[in-house]
Amino acid sequence: MTDTSRPSDHHDLNRWLDDTPGCSHRIHLNNAGAGLMPVPVINAVRDYLEKEARYGGYEAADAASGEIHSCYEAIGRLIGTTASNIAIVENATVAVSQVLSAFEFQRGDTIVTTNVVYSSNQIMLLNLVNRFGIKIIRAKDLPEGGVDPDSVRSLIEKHSPRLVMMSWVPTNSGLVQDARSVGEICREAEVPFVLDACQAVGQLPVDVKELKCDFLAATSRKFLRGPRGLGFLYVSDHMLEQGMLPMFPDTRGAKWTGVEEFRAESDAKRFENWEFPYALVLGLGAAARYLQSVGVETASRRALDLAAYTREKLAGLERVRVLDRGQNQCAIVTAAIRGMAAPEVVEKLRAKKINTSASMRHHGIIDMDAKGVETALRISPHYYNTREEIDRTTDVLKNVV
Repeated sequence: MTDTSRPSDHHDLNRWLDDTPGCSHRIHLNNAGAGLMPVPVINAVRDYLEKEARYGGYEAADAASGEIHSCYEAIGRLIGTTASNIAIVENATVAVSQVLSAFEFQRGDTIVTTNVVYSSNQIMLLNLVNRFGIKIIRAKDLPEGGVDPDSVRSLIEKHSPRLVMMSWVPTNSGLVQDARSVGEICREAEVPFVLDACQAVGQLPVDVKELKCDFLAATSRKFLRGPRGLGFLYVSDHMLEQGMLPMFPDTRGAKWTGVEEFRAESDAKRFENWEFPYALVLGLGAAARYLQSVGVETASRRALDLAAYTREKLAGLERVRVLDRGQNQCAIVTAAIRGMAAPEVVEKLRAKKINTSASMRHHGIIDMDAKGVETALRISPHYYNTREEIDRTTDVLKNVV
């Protein structure tokens, strides 16, 4: 395939590599798991921890209040919204659980979803079935893979669901689902749209207005290259105006105003909890700013080009079957290796200082069963990787298999 990198990329690549200490001694192709933090992110976390140790936790947070607010602004700019629409939470799964808890479900209510919703979200949905007697209906896929927007439309017309929930990019596949079309359908039908963008933010351009989502959940640690242990939630103005509030707000999301009364915060912070790892918040803000300095379009173009090149190289290896489907694919590459379980392959590559990961059947039962595999090797390059690293990885993999 044609190399779509540009001359300026090669100059920038040196800067990106200089900013990424982890690249000096290994090939990191596990960005769908946890991207390598760049120096500005590392420094933001380290500097704040030193201030906490020197001045005290509460005092350091008070002194850094302006910097902390700027992190909300940076995240908002990254996805096309404002700081008031951003809640910082523990991770993307917590973001989704906070959203689901804001709905007052009754027996017989319906949720429309897809076949490749993240496993944690699937478990939450199944627990809602067990606890409240709601119904989960999965939209059909297109022949080439990915949810069929027309199926979503038909299910909305037939069942009048309380909400539609989908993963933009699944954890175990390079598939990119048509979130924008689903968002348009939900907006027309006035059905809340909950989008899990955990694997999308950092490798795909994100604009919540174009996506027409009411909620968007994401994490810090993956393609965004932030610190592990934090995520964020976008909440639309419409949902805030509707008074959506999680089941168990604490003193961060609401104020106790009288013996029998409380008042929810007016912005998305009503979905937050009071206890915060502020060092990680500053790291997340630094990661959002760093990505903007790289350029989201540049990062996406390079990552997707490297993923396509990886698929091409894997397709030439014996015993290796590339599993990714869909009209649009991203920087997650999955493959099955005949006669070997993916965790074994991951360990052999790691011994050669090459980081990858394994997707297991329980991460995506419907999709994995459809592909007839129990495990899959997951290779996820990013913009700071190179074709030479892909060549080295596939050469090692050839010897491994």
